[in-house]
Amino acid sequence: MLPSRIFFDSLLDDYEDSRFKKSMKCDIFEKDGNYNVVMDIPGFKKEDINIECDNGVIKISCEKKEEENEEDDKKYIRKERVYEKCERSFNFGDIKEDEIEAEFTDGTLKLVIPKQEKVDTKKSIEIK
Repeated sequence: MLPSRIFFDSLLDDYEDSRFKKSMKCDIFEKDGNYNVVMDIPGFKKEDINIECDNGVIKISCEKKEEENEEDDKKYIRKERVYEKCERSFNFGDIKEDEIEAEFTDGTLKLVIPKQEKVDTKKSIEIK
């Protein structure tokens, strides 16, 4: 693949993702040995949100469908609020996946993600 093709693909990827970033704006900060995520997800309910963690990557996805009402006798000219889906992923690296806490109130999702203590893996090797 040509380098210019890779460059333009990445630009387009950023453009495509920007529409989801607008609907899922977030702040991420460190406090008291934890990562904290505060994300605005307006228009969704708690039941519409799914949070997954895999090898230090947190994936937050939201999906909302409008329920069909058979008694609805309206003749729509345009109907845009039927289905909405968006997702964001963040790589935090070494975290305590079993201790992550999540809370959703008034359109704001808050995650507290405990960091894994770093283990010193440096060791000296004896020369014989």
